[in-house]
Amino acid sequence: MAKGRELKGRIKSVENTRKITRTMEMVAASKLKRASDRVAAARPYASALAEVISNLYSPALAERFPLLRQPTQERRAAIMLLTSNRGLAGAFNAHLIREARLLLERLEAAGTEVDLHVVGKKGLGYFRYVGREVAVVRTDISDRPSAADAASLVDSLMDSFVAGDLDAVYVVSARFVSAISTPPTTNRILPVTPPTATQTQRDYLLFPSAEALLTELLPSYVRNAVYRALVESTASEQGARRTAMKNASDNANDMINVLRRTYNRARQAQITQEIAEIVGGAAALQG
Repeated sequence: MAKGRELKGRIKSVENTRKITRTMEMVAASKLKRASDRVAAARPYASALAEVISNLYSPALAERFPLLRQPTQERRAAIMLLTSNRGLAGAFNAHLIREARLLLERLEAAGTEVDLHVVGKKGLGYFRYVGREVAVVRTDISDRPSAADAASLVDSLMDSFVAGDLDAVYVVSARFVSAISTPPTTNRILPVTPPTATQTQRDYLLFPSAEALLTELLPSYVRNAVYRALVESTASEQGARRTAMKNASDNANDMINVLRRTYNRARQAQITQEIAEIVGGAAALQG
């Protein structure tokens, strides 16, 4: 019955693996709920901020703000890639890395010098493997990103843009549509492209002036764009991990069923053989 013992061992091993994947699925589902709540809370603020800027913006004011400077040519740009620190999330990180790689190729083909800023161990591991120099690495962002995390990522880039050292800043992140739909997306956060004004113009009574308000709001708008990218990427990661672990658990169930059927057939064949041997032996004694 050596084959039977081997099959029982394989069944036990797959059952232990299924316990792990089910636990990870439940943990990811719990984290996904909190992360999706943060996404839902961030979106209304971003919409309100964009609406205010669109109503304050005018071409005359735009000339006074470096963050609104639209360069005629992108000589130097920065790409901020947001990946996860952990794997077991299906193709989540692979899709983000592919999006960043295609953007890199497109910019460099146009003659733009690119600085790569990578958030997350998975993105860092890939670009180190292919020998690509990374300007800034951050692996300390948790699965509960804060506004302070966003500011720490983008403030130095805003300073470089204002000083004229950068002509554009792109963020490559995941967009959270649902737990099973998290497409990679590229968003150019600098220079700030004024949001399209709504058809219903509000009559604002401004204090202080529009110029003073934009001085405060434009950096907040850029930081908020990075914060939204962080929270949406976190929610997307948890959604992708939950889906991957559910698929792994389902595959483990299928494998256990196949192994059990194989074990039962082997056991039945052994019993049949033993009965045949007993009957044959009894017949031999009677003859």
